Amino acid sequence: MDEKRLIRFDWAAKRMLRDKANFGVLEGLITVLLDEPVHIVEILDGESNQDDPNDKFNRVDIKAKNSKDEIIIVEIQQTRELYYLERILYGVSKAITEHIELGDKYDHVKKVYSINILYFDLGKGTDYLYHGTTTFKGVHTGDVLEITTKDKDAINMKTPKEIFPEYYLIRVNEFNSVAKTPLEEWLDYLKNDHIKENTTTPGLQEVRKKLQYLSMNSEDRKAYDRHIDNIMYQNGVFDAAHLEGIVEGRMIERLQMVKNLKEIGVSVKDIAKATGLSEQEIMEL
Repeated sequence: MDEKRLIRFDWAAKRMLRDKANFGVLEGLITVLLDEPVHIVEILDGESNQDDPNDKFNRVDIKAKNSKDEIIIVEIQQTRELYYLERILYGVSKAITEHIELGDKYDHVKKVYSINILYFDLGKGTDYLYHGTTTFKGVHTGDVLEITTKDKDAINMKTPKEIFPEYYLIRVNEFNSVAKTPLEEWLDYLKNDHIKENTTTPGLQEVRKKLQYLSMNSEDRKAYDRHIDNIMYQNGVFDAAHLEGIVEGRMIERLQMVKNLKEIGVSVKDIAKATGLSEQEIMEL
């Protein structure tokens, strides 16, 4: 067994990163993504942190507050889910409303960062990182609206970037590069559980020190091994379903082609040559 084997990030997020002593791991990831130092003050109550056997295929999330009193949601999703984008929008909206009291002025609204680590294919795209922000552009001029005030000392006006949520979609499976930048080193860990020996990337030194497989007790190691087995099984199920869907789709396309050829008068013999189906199969369609 590799004595330097590292614990997967999703497991650490569920079991270990909520401990203040391990905040440095999460701070490192967020610091690299936002390109500015981030310090976690506390971990807030999340909605999917149950330690339950039936939760093994569910997502894992961490909701934290940083030193600027902003909310950061980090979510790891292992399996495909319908309406995923709608759900992360709901999660952000819920976080905003949970942290403003009835009767508060709107300047109490918290900025929210939604960081989503995806181990499944979402949409079409070739990049492993997508970033979404809100801006207001002139429909006719294309200029970006800037919020200003005549007396900036008297009224603290914020720009849309300072108020509206920001979304990060990390598509782990799309990362196939040699890790050269801090972000790429993080992706190398998220996908391959690998960290360079001489890394100086924020958070990854803490991963190497604190997220060692052999540092867990025997009970936790057994639970972790079951977790890995479950992920492998689940991925196999989805891959098989995906392959079956492809095969079924191709068969439907072939059958539709046969019907189209028959409708325009192509002979059964010629259709058989073109499709590989028997004349009897074609006659029965």
